[in-house]
Amino acid sequence: MSMLNFLAVTTGATGVNPWVALAYLVAGVCFILALRGLSSPATSRAGNRYGMIGMTIAVVTTLITHDIASLPEIGIAIAIGGTIGFVIARKIAMTAMPQLVAAFHSLVGLAAVLVAGAAYANPGAFGILISHIDPTGLETLVISPVSRIEMALGAAIGAITFSGSVIAFLKLNGNMSGAPIMLPMRHVINLGTLVAIIVLTALFAMTDPAPEWMFVAILVLAFVIGFLLIIPIGGADMPVVVSMLNSYSGWAAAAMGFTLHNTAMIITGALVGASGAILSYIMCRAMNRSFISVIAGGFGAEDTGGGDGAVKIDRPWKRGSAEDAAFMMSQAEQVIIIPGYGMAVAQAQHVLREMGDLLKEKGVSVKYAIHPVAGRMPGHMNVLLAEANVPYDEVFELEDINGEFAQTDVAFVIGANDVVNPAAKTDKSSPIFGMPVFDVGKAKQVFFIKRSMGGVGYAGVDNEVFYMDQTMMLLSDAKKMVEEINKSLVD
Repeated sequence: MSMLNFLAVTTGATGVNPWVALAYLVAGVCFILALRGLSSPATSRAGNRYGMIGMTIAVVTTLITHDIASLPEIGIAIAIGGTIGFVIARKIAMTAMPQLVAAFHSLVGLAAVLVAGAAYANPGAFGILISHIDPTGLETLVISPVSRIEMALGAAIGAITFSGSVIAFLKLNGNMSGAPIMLPMRHVINLGTLVAIIVLTALFAMTDPAPEWMFVAILVLAFVIGFLLIIPIGGADMPVVVSMLNSYSGWAAAAMGFTLHNTAMIITGALVGASGAILSYIMCRAMNRSFISVIAGGFGAEDTGGGDGAVKIDRPWKRGSAEDAAFMMSQAEQVIIIPGYGMAVAQAQHVLREMGDLLKEKGVSVKYAIHPVAGRMPGHMNVLLAEANVPYDEVFELEDINGEFAQTDVAFVIGANDVVNPAAKTDKSSPIFGMPVFDVGKAKQVFFIKRSMGGVGYAGVDNEVFYMDQTMMLLSDAKKMVEEINKSLVD
Protein backbone atom coordinates (compact mmCIF):
# COMPACT_ATOMS: atom_id res chain seq x y z
CA MET A 1 0.00 0.00 0.00
CA SER A 2 1.38 3.42 -0.95
CA MET A 3 1.73 6.20 1.60
CA LEU A 4 -1.16 8.15 0.06
CA ASN A 5 -3.44 5.10 0.17
CA PHE A 6 -2.41 4.44 3.76
CA LEU A 7 -3.24 8.03 4.75
CA ALA A 8 -6.57 7.89 2.95
CA VAL A 9 -7.60 4.62 4.59
CA THR A 10 -6.46 5.76 8.03
CA THR A 11 -8.12 9.14 7.79
CA GLY A 12 -11.37 7.64 6.58
CA ALA A 13 -11.41 4.97 9.29
CA THR A 14 -10.49 7.07 12.26
CA GLY A 15 -11.42 10.59 11.34
CA VAL A 16 -7.97 11.93 12.19
CA ASN A 17 -6.06 14.35 10.01
CA PRO A 18 -3.32 13.17 7.63
CA TRP A 19 -0.57 14.44 9.93
CA VAL A 20 -1.67 12.05 12.65
CA ALA A 21 -1.74 9.19 10.15
CA LEU A 22 1.72 10.22 8.97
CA ALA A 23 3.01 10.19 12.55
CA TYR A 24 1.67 6.68 13.04
CA LEU A 25 3.24 5.65 9.73
CA VAL A 26 6.63 6.99 10.85
CA ALA A 27 6.23 5.10 14.12
CA GLY A 28 5.45 1.94 12.16
CA VAL A 29 8.57 2.39 10.02
CA CYS A 30 10.62 2.80 13.20
CA PHE A 31 9.20 -0.47 14.53
CA ILE A 32 10.13 -2.24 11.30
CA LEU A 33 13.66 -0.83 11.52
CA ALA A 34 13.77 -1.97 15.16
CA LEU A 35 12.94 -5.54 14.17
CA ARG A 36 15.53 -5.38 11.41
CA GLY A 37 18.16 -4.13 13.84
CA LEU A 38 17.35 -6.76 16.45
CA SER A 39 17.99 -9.52 13.91
CA SER A 40 21.73 -9.19 14.49
CA PRO A 41 23.77 -8.60 17.68
CA ALA A 42 25.87 -6.05 15.81
CA THR A 43 22.85 -3.83 15.10
CA SER A 44 20.73 -4.64 18.16
CA ARG A 45 21.52 -1.35 19.94
CA ALA A 46 20.37 0.65 16.93
CA GLY A 47 17.27 -1.56 16.72
CA ASN A 48 16.40 -0.78 20.33
CA ARG A 49 16.81 2.95 19.67
CA TYR A 50 14.48 2.79 16.66
CA GLY A 51 11.91 0.96 18.79
CA MET A 52 12.11 3.59 21.52
CA ILE A 53 11.76 6.42 19.00
CA GLY A 54 8.78 4.75 17.33
CA MET A 55 7.03 4.11 20.63
CA THR A 56 7.61 7.70 21.75
CA ILE A 57 6.09 9.04 18.52
CA ALA A 58 3.09 6.70 18.80
CA VAL A 59 2.40 7.48 22.47
CA VAL A 60 2.79 11.25 22.11
CA THR A 61 0.59 11.30 19.00
CA THR A 62 -2.11 9.30 20.76
CA LEU A 63 -2.03 11.53 23.83
CA ILE A 64 -2.38 14.79 21.93
CA THR A 65 -5.12 13.57 19.57
CA HIS A 66 -7.38 11.55 21.89
CA ASP A 67 -9.42 12.89 24.77
CA ILE A 68 -8.96 9.74 26.86
CA ALA A 69 -7.99 11.21 30.23
CA SER A 70 -6.34 14.23 31.72
CA LEU A 71 -2.65 14.62 31.03
CA PRO A 72 -1.76 14.75 34.75
CA GLU A 73 -3.45 11.38 35.28
CA ILE A 74 -1.61 9.91 32.31
CA GLY A 75 1.66 11.44 33.50
CA ILE A 76 1.22 9.89 36.93
CA ALA A 77 0.48 6.48 35.38
CA ILE A 78 3.54 6.72 33.12
CA ALA A 79 5.73 7.80 36.04
CA ILE A 80 4.58 4.85 38.16
CA GLY A 81 5.03 2.32 35.37
CA GLY A 82 8.33 3.83 34.27
CA THR A 83 9.70 3.76 37.81
CA ILE A 84 8.73 0.13 38.26
CA GLY A 85 10.30 -0.76 34.92
CA PHE A 86 13.49 1.16 35.71
CA VAL A 87 13.90 -0.55 39.09
CA ILE A 88 13.30 -3.99 37.60
CA ALA A 89 15.75 -3.34 34.75
CA ARG A 90 18.43 -2.26 37.21
CA LYS A 91 17.98 -5.13 39.62
CA ILE A 92 17.06 -8.08 37.42
CA ALA A 93 19.82 -10.66 36.88
CA MET A 94 20.47 -11.96 33.38
CA THR A 95 19.62 -15.44 34.66
CA ALA A 96 16.10 -14.21 35.43
CA MET A 97 15.56 -12.55 32.04
CA PRO A 98 13.49 -15.41 30.53
CA GLN A 99 10.95 -15.39 33.35
CA LEU A 100 10.89 -11.59 33.26
CA VAL A 101 10.01 -11.71 29.56
CA ALA A 102 7.26 -14.23 30.33
CA ALA A 103 5.94 -11.97 33.10
CA PHE A 104 5.87 -8.96 30.77
CA HIS A 105 4.01 -11.00 28.15
CA SER A 106 1.39 -11.80 30.78
CA LEU A 107 0.92 -8.06 31.43
CA VAL A 108 0.35 -7.41 27.72
CA GLY A 109 -2.29 -10.14 27.66
CA LEU A 110 -3.95 -8.80 30.79
CA ALA A 111 -3.97 -5.28 29.32
CA ALA A 112 -5.81 -6.61 26.26
CA VAL A 113 -8.39 -8.28 28.50
CA LEU A 114 -8.91 -5.09 30.51
CA VAL A 115 -9.30 -2.96 27.37
CA ALA A 116 -11.85 -5.41 25.98
CA GLY A 117 -13.71 -5.37 29.30
CA ALA A 118 -13.72 -1.58 29.37
CA ALA A 119 -15.00 -1.44 25.78
CA TYR A 120 -17.83 -3.83 26.64
CA ALA A 121 -18.74 -1.96 29.82
CA ASN A 122 -18.63 1.50 28.23
CA PRO A 123 -18.90 1.14 24.44
CA GLY A 124 -19.97 4.77 23.95
CA ALA A 125 -16.54 5.97 25.07
CA PHE A 126 -14.93 3.80 22.41
CA GLY A 127 -17.22 4.91 19.58
CA ILE A 128 -18.41 1.38 18.77
CA LEU A 129 -22.19 1.84 19.19
CA ILE A 130 -24.67 1.59 16.33
CA SER A 131 -28.43 1.96 16.09
CA HIS A 132 -30.51 -1.22 16.41
CA ILE A 133 -34.27 -1.70 16.04
CA ASP A 134 -35.65 -4.65 18.01
CA PRO A 135 -38.65 -6.77 16.88
CA THR A 136 -41.05 -4.42 18.73
CA GLY A 137 -39.79 -1.44 16.72
CA LEU A 138 -37.89 0.11 19.60
CA GLU A 139 -34.61 1.75 18.57
CA THR A 140 -31.64 1.16 20.85
CA LEU A 141 -27.89 1.53 20.69
CA VAL A 142 -25.83 -1.68 20.62
CA ILE A 143 -22.20 -2.59 20.06
CA SER A 144 -21.53 -3.14 16.36
CA PRO A 145 -21.05 -6.80 15.32
CA VAL A 146 -17.58 -6.08 13.91
CA SER A 147 -16.51 -4.46 17.17
CA ARG A 148 -17.87 -7.44 19.10
CA ILE A 149 -15.74 -9.80 17.00
CA GLU A 150 -12.66 -7.62 17.55
CA MET A 151 -13.45 -7.37 21.25
CA ALA A 152 -13.97 -11.11 21.70
CA LEU A 153 -10.84 -12.06 19.75
CA GLY A 154 -8.69 -9.52 21.56
CA ALA A 155 -10.00 -10.64 24.94
CA ALA A 156 -9.57 -14.33 24.11
CA ILE A 157 -6.03 -13.99 22.76
CA GLY A 158 -5.13 -11.72 25.66
CA ALA A 159 -6.49 -14.21 28.20
CA ILE A 160 -4.59 -17.08 26.56
CA THR A 161 -1.44 -14.98 26.60
CA PHE A 162 -1.92 -14.06 30.25
CA SER A 163 -2.56 -17.52 31.69
CA GLY A 164 -0.02 -19.19 29.38
CA SER A 165 2.64 -16.65 30.32
CA VAL A 166 1.93 -17.13 34.02
CA ILE A 167 2.54 -20.88 33.66
CA ALA A 168 5.69 -20.20 31.61
CA PHE A 169 6.91 -17.84 34.34
CA LEU A 170 6.28 -20.43 37.06
CA LYS A 171 8.17 -23.09 35.10
CA LEU A 172 11.09 -20.82 34.28
CA ASN A 173 11.27 -19.45 37.81
CA GLY A 174 11.32 -22.89 39.37
CA ASN A 175 7.95 -22.53 41.12
CA MET A 176 6.61 -25.35 38.93
CA SER A 177 8.39 -28.41 37.62
CA GLY A 178 10.02 -27.96 34.22
CA ALA A 179 8.95 -31.49 33.32
CA PRO A 180 5.88 -31.93 31.12
CA ILE A 181 2.65 -32.18 33.13
CA MET A 182 0.37 -34.51 31.21
CA LEU A 183 -3.40 -34.37 31.41
CA PRO A 184 -5.54 -37.25 30.12
CA MET A 185 -7.19 -36.51 26.77
CA ARG A 186 -5.50 -33.10 26.73
CA HIS A 187 -5.71 -32.69 22.94
CA VAL A 188 -9.43 -33.46 22.92
CA ILE A 189 -9.98 -31.01 25.78
CA ASN A 190 -7.93 -28.30 24.02
CA LEU A 191 -9.79 -28.77 20.74
CA GLY A 192 -13.16 -28.75 22.45
CA THR A 193 -12.31 -25.59 24.38
CA LEU A 194 -11.10 -23.85 21.23
CA VAL A 195 -14.25 -24.81 19.32
CA ALA A 196 -16.37 -23.51 22.20
CA ILE A 197 -14.53 -20.15 22.12
CA ILE A 198 -15.10 -19.84 18.36
CA VAL A 199 -18.80 -20.73 18.62
CA LEU A 200 -19.36 -18.31 21.50
CA THR A 201 -17.54 -15.55 19.61
CA ALA A 202 -19.85 -16.07 16.62
CA LEU A 203 -22.94 -16.02 18.85
CA PHE A 204 -21.62 -12.96 20.68
CA ALA A 205 -21.30 -11.13 17.35
CA MET A 206 -24.77 -12.12 16.10
CA THR A 207 -26.84 -11.60 19.26
CA ASP A 208 -28.34 -8.16 19.94
CA PRO A 209 -27.83 -6.94 22.52
CA ALA A 210 -24.65 -8.93 23.26
CA PRO A 211 -25.24 -10.87 26.51
CA GLU A 212 -22.73 -10.43 29.28
CA TRP A 213 -22.52 -14.15 30.08
CA MET A 214 -21.15 -14.89 26.60
CA PHE A 215 -18.32 -12.40 27.03
CA VAL A 216 -17.49 -13.80 30.46
CA ALA A 217 -17.63 -17.38 29.15
CA ILE A 218 -15.19 -16.52 26.33
CA LEU A 219 -12.80 -15.03 28.87
CA VAL A 220 -13.00 -18.00 31.25
CA LEU A 221 -12.47 -20.56 28.48
CA ALA A 222 -9.55 -18.56 27.07
CA PHE A 223 -7.88 -18.39 30.49
CA VAL A 224 -8.33 -22.15 30.83
CA ILE A 225 -6.91 -23.05 27.41
CA GLY A 226 -3.89 -20.82 27.98
CA PHE A 227 -3.17 -22.87 31.08
CA LEU A 228 -3.78 -26.18 29.29
CA LEU A 229 -1.56 -25.29 26.32
CA ILE A 230 1.57 -24.59 28.37
CA ILE A 231 1.63 -27.10 31.24
CA PRO A 232 2.31 -30.12 28.94
CA ILE A 233 5.42 -28.47 27.50
CA GLY A 234 8.77 -29.55 28.90
CA GLY A 235 11.72 -27.38 29.86
CA ALA A 236 13.77 -28.08 26.73
CA ASP A 237 11.08 -26.44 24.61
CA MET A 238 10.51 -23.35 26.74
CA PRO A 239 12.43 -20.97 24.41
CA VAL A 240 9.86 -21.69 21.69
CA VAL A 241 7.06 -21.18 24.20
CA VAL A 242 8.42 -17.74 25.12
CA SER A 243 8.62 -16.83 21.43
CA MET A 244 5.08 -18.05 20.74
CA LEU A 245 3.65 -16.19 23.72
CA ASN A 246 5.34 -13.08 22.37
CA SER A 247 3.46 -13.63 19.12
CA TYR A 248 0.17 -14.08 20.97
CA SER A 249 0.68 -10.82 22.85
CA GLY A 250 1.20 -9.01 19.54
CA TRP A 251 -2.01 -10.33 18.02
CA ALA A 252 -3.91 -9.42 21.18
CA ALA A 253 -2.60 -5.87 20.92
CA ALA A 254 -3.52 -5.70 17.22
CA ALA A 255 -7.08 -6.83 17.93
CA MET A 256 -7.43 -4.18 20.63
CA GLY A 257 -6.05 -1.62 18.17
CA PHE A 258 -9.11 -2.20 16.01
CA THR A 259 -11.39 -1.74 19.02
CA LEU A 260 -9.60 1.49 19.97
CA HIS A 261 -9.39 2.68 16.35
CA ASN A 262 -5.65 3.15 16.87
CA THR A 263 -3.58 2.57 13.74
CA ALA A 264 -0.24 2.56 15.57
CA MET A 265 -1.46 -0.17 17.91
CA ILE A 266 -2.63 -2.28 14.98
CA ILE A 267 0.70 -1.89 13.20
CA THR A 268 2.76 -2.59 16.30
CA GLY A 269 0.69 -5.59 17.33
CA ALA A 270 0.79 -7.07 13.85
CA LEU A 271 4.57 -6.63 13.65
CA VAL A 272 5.10 -8.27 17.04
CA GLY A 273 2.66 -11.05 16.25
CA ALA A 274 4.11 -11.82 12.83
CA SER A 275 7.75 -11.59 13.91
CA GLY A 276 7.08 -13.80 16.95
CA ALA A 277 5.36 -16.38 14.78
CA ILE A 278 8.20 -16.35 12.26
CA LEU A 279 10.79 -16.72 15.03
CA SER A 280 8.81 -19.61 16.50
CA TYR A 281 8.69 -21.27 13.09
CA ILE A 282 12.46 -20.87 12.65
CA MET A 283 13.10 -22.31 16.10
CA CYS A 284 10.73 -25.21 15.45
CA ARG A 285 12.68 -26.04 12.31
CA ALA A 286 15.91 -25.85 14.29
CA MET A 287 14.43 -28.30 16.82
CA ASN A 288 12.72 -30.51 14.23
CA ARG A 289 9.34 -29.73 15.79
CA SER A 290 5.97 -29.24 14.11
CA PHE A 291 4.88 -25.60 14.06
CA ILE A 292 1.22 -26.64 14.16
CA SER A 293 1.96 -28.70 17.27
CA VAL A 294 3.37 -25.61 18.96
CA ILE A 295 0.02 -23.89 18.68
CA ALA A 296 -1.76 -27.02 19.86
CA GLY A 297 0.41 -27.26 22.99
CA GLY A 298 2.49 -30.07 24.42
CA PHE A 299 4.55 -30.40 21.26
CA GLY A 300 7.76 -31.52 22.96
CA ALA A 301 6.20 -33.68 25.59
CA GLU A 302 5.87 -37.40 25.81
CA ASP A 303 4.53 -39.47 28.64
CA THR A 304 7.97 -40.94 29.17
CA GLY A 305 11.33 -39.36 29.71
CA GLY A 306 12.34 -36.07 31.11
CA GLY A 307 11.87 -34.51 34.47
CA ASP A 308 13.10 -35.73 37.78
CA GLY A 309 12.60 -39.36 36.90
CA ALA A 310 15.39 -39.53 34.31
CA VAL A 311 17.53 -42.69 34.45
CA LYS A 312 21.25 -42.02 34.72
CA ILE A 313 23.84 -44.12 32.94
CA ASP A 314 25.93 -46.09 35.42
CA ARG A 315 29.34 -45.92 33.72
CA PRO A 316 32.80 -44.69 34.69
CA TRP A 317 33.74 -41.12 33.86
CA LYS A 318 36.91 -39.02 34.04
CA ARG A 319 37.33 -36.02 36.28
CA GLY A 320 39.56 -33.21 35.08
CA SER A 321 41.02 -30.10 36.66
CA ALA A 322 41.46 -26.48 35.70
CA GLU A 323 45.15 -27.19 35.07
CA ASP A 324 44.28 -30.03 32.67
CA ALA A 325 41.87 -27.83 30.73
CA ALA A 326 44.28 -24.88 30.60
CA PHE A 327 47.16 -27.02 29.35
CA MET A 328 45.21 -28.86 26.64
CA MET A 329 43.47 -25.74 25.36
CA SER A 330 46.74 -23.75 25.26
CA GLN A 331 48.22 -26.51 23.07
CA ALA A 332 45.23 -26.65 20.74
CA GLU A 333 44.88 -25.09 17.31
CA GLN A 334 41.14 -24.54 17.67
CA VAL A 335 38.79 -24.44 20.64
CA ILE A 336 35.00 -24.28 20.26
CA ILE A 337 33.11 -23.01 23.30
CA ILE A 338 29.49 -24.09 23.74
CA PRO A 339 27.69 -22.02 26.42
CA GLY A 340 24.42 -23.00 28.07
CA TYR A 341 22.10 -21.98 30.86
CA GLY A 342 24.66 -23.03 33.50
CA MET A 343 26.90 -20.23 32.27
CA ALA A 344 24.02 -17.79 32.73
CA VAL A 345 23.29 -19.04 36.25
CA ALA A 346 26.94 -18.60 37.26
CA GLN A 347 27.25 -15.25 35.43
CA ALA A 348 30.41 -16.62 33.86
CA GLN A 349 30.22 -14.83 30.50
CA HIS A 350 32.84 -12.20 31.40
CA VAL A 351 35.47 -14.64 32.68
CA LEU A 352 34.70 -16.86 29.69
CA ARG A 353 35.51 -14.00 27.34
CA GLU A 354 38.75 -13.44 29.30
CA MET A 355 39.59 -17.11 28.79
CA GLY A 356 39.03 -16.72 25.06
CA ASP A 357 41.28 -13.67 24.97
CA LEU A 358 44.05 -15.51 26.82
CA LEU A 359 43.83 -18.43 24.41
CA LYS A 360 43.95 -16.12 21.39
CA GLU A 361 47.10 -14.52 22.81
CA LYS A 362 48.63 -18.00 22.69
CA GLY A 363 47.71 -18.38 19.02
CA VAL A 364 44.62 -20.55 19.55
CA SER A 365 41.59 -20.08 17.29
CA VAL A 366 38.54 -19.55 19.52
CA LYS A 367 34.94 -19.82 18.37
CA TYR A 368 31.62 -19.75 20.23
CA ALA A 369 28.83 -22.10 19.14
CA ILE A 370 25.27 -20.95 19.92
CA HIS A 371 22.29 -23.29 19.72
CA PRO A 372 18.92 -21.71 18.79
CA VAL A 373 17.34 -22.92 22.03
CA ALA A 374 20.28 -22.64 24.40
CA GLY A 375 19.13 -21.00 27.62
CA ARG A 376 15.52 -20.25 28.44
CA MET A 377 14.55 -17.77 25.75
CA PRO A 378 15.47 -17.01 22.11
CA GLY A 379 18.90 -15.40 21.85
CA HIS A 380 19.69 -15.86 25.55
CA MET A 381 23.33 -16.86 24.96
CA ASN A 382 23.82 -14.18 22.30
CA VAL A 383 22.71 -11.52 24.79
CA LEU A 384 25.11 -12.78 27.46
CA LEU A 385 28.09 -12.96 25.11
CA ALA A 386 27.33 -9.52 23.71
CA GLU A 387 27.17 -8.20 27.29
CA ALA A 388 30.68 -9.61 27.81
CA ASN A 389 31.92 -7.93 24.58
CA VAL A 390 32.64 -11.18 22.77
CA PRO A 391 33.38 -10.23 19.12
CA TYR A 392 30.40 -10.93 16.89
CA ASP A 393 32.57 -12.62 14.24
CA GLU A 394 33.56 -15.31 16.76
CA VAL A 395 29.95 -16.35 17.44
CA PHE A 396 28.45 -19.01 15.15
CA GLU A 397 25.06 -20.66 14.83
CA LEU A 398 24.63 -24.44 14.87
CA GLU A 399 24.36 -24.96 11.13
CA ASP A 400 27.47 -22.85 10.48
CA ILE A 401 29.85 -24.59 12.89
CA ASN A 402 28.60 -28.11 13.53
CA GLY A 403 30.73 -29.54 10.74
CA GLU A 404 33.93 -28.24 12.36
CA PHE A 405 33.90 -30.40 15.50
CA ALA A 406 35.57 -33.33 13.73
CA GLN A 407 38.59 -31.06 13.05
CA THR A 408 38.50 -29.34 16.44
CA ASP A 409 41.04 -30.06 19.16
CA VAL A 410 38.88 -29.06 22.16
CA ALA A 411 35.14 -28.66 22.62
CA PHE A 412 34.56 -26.67 25.82
CA VAL A 413 30.98 -27.08 27.08
CA ILE A 414 30.03 -24.70 29.88
CA GLY A 415 26.71 -25.28 31.56
CA ALA A 416 25.01 -27.01 28.64
CA ASN A 417 23.61 -30.51 28.32
CA ASP A 418 20.56 -30.82 26.10
CA VAL A 419 22.03 -28.96 23.10
CA VAL A 420 25.05 -31.33 22.97
CA ASN A 421 23.20 -34.53 23.84
CA PRO A 422 23.39 -37.26 21.16
CA ALA A 423 20.20 -38.80 22.59
CA ALA A 424 18.41 -36.26 20.40
CA LYS A 425 19.60 -38.30 17.42
CA THR A 426 19.56 -41.86 18.75
CA ASP A 427 16.83 -42.25 21.38
CA LYS A 428 13.30 -42.06 20.02
CA SER A 429 11.86 -42.16 23.55
CA SER A 430 13.82 -39.08 24.59
CA PRO A 431 11.88 -35.82 25.04
CA ILE A 432 14.56 -34.06 22.96
CA PHE A 433 14.52 -36.59 20.10
CA GLY A 434 14.67 -34.89 16.73
CA MET A 435 16.33 -31.70 17.98
CA PRO A 436 19.56 -30.92 16.09
CA VAL A 437 22.48 -30.85 18.52
CA PHE A 438 26.18 -30.00 18.44
CA ASP A 439 28.41 -32.97 17.57
CA VAL A 440 30.86 -32.31 20.41
CA GLY A 441 31.62 -36.03 20.67
CA LYS A 442 33.56 -35.76 17.40
CA ALA A 443 36.13 -33.36 18.90
CA LYS A 444 39.50 -34.73 19.95
CA GLN A 445 38.98 -33.56 23.54
CA VAL A 446 35.81 -32.53 25.34
CA PHE A 447 35.58 -30.59 28.60
CA PHE A 448 32.27 -30.35 30.43
CA ILE A 449 31.71 -27.82 33.20
CA LYS A 450 28.78 -28.73 35.44
CA ARG A 451 28.14 -28.57 39.16
CA SER A 452 27.88 -32.31 39.73
CA MET A 453 27.23 -35.59 37.98
CA GLY A 454 23.83 -35.69 39.66
CA GLY A 455 22.25 -33.18 37.28
CA VAL A 456 20.90 -34.29 33.94
CA GLY A 457 19.97 -31.00 32.28
CA TYR A 458 16.71 -29.10 32.06
CA ALA A 459 15.07 -31.72 29.85
CA GLY A 460 16.00 -34.44 32.37
CA VAL A 461 18.07 -36.56 29.98
CA ASP A 462 21.48 -38.04 30.79
CA ASN A 463 24.28 -37.46 28.29
CA GLU A 464 26.34 -40.21 26.65
CA VAL A 465 29.17 -37.77 25.97
CA PHE A 466 29.91 -37.56 29.72
CA TYR A 467 31.27 -41.10 29.58
CA MET A 468 33.32 -40.98 26.37
CA ASP A 469 37.07 -41.64 26.49
CA GLN A 470 37.98 -38.13 25.31
CA THR A 471 35.70 -36.36 27.83
CA MET A 472 36.81 -34.81 31.11
CA MET A 473 34.27 -33.52 33.59
CA LEU A 474 35.07 -30.25 35.36
CA LEU A 475 32.74 -30.37 38.35
CA SER A 476 32.42 -26.92 39.85
CA ASP A 477 30.59 -23.64 39.66
CA ALA A 478 31.12 -22.44 36.09
CA LYS A 479 32.51 -19.02 36.99
CA LYS A 480 34.86 -20.39 39.63
CA MET A 481 36.19 -23.09 37.29
CA VAL A 482 36.83 -20.66 34.42
CA GLU A 483 38.58 -18.28 36.82
CA GLU A 484 40.89 -21.13 37.84
CA ILE A 485 41.51 -21.98 34.21
CA ASN A 486 42.38 -18.34 33.48
CA LYS A 487 44.82 -18.33 36.40
CA SER A 488 46.53 -21.43 35.03
CA LEU A 489 46.70 -19.90 31.54
CA VAL A 490 48.41 -16.81 32.93
CA ASP A 491 50.84 -18.82 35.07
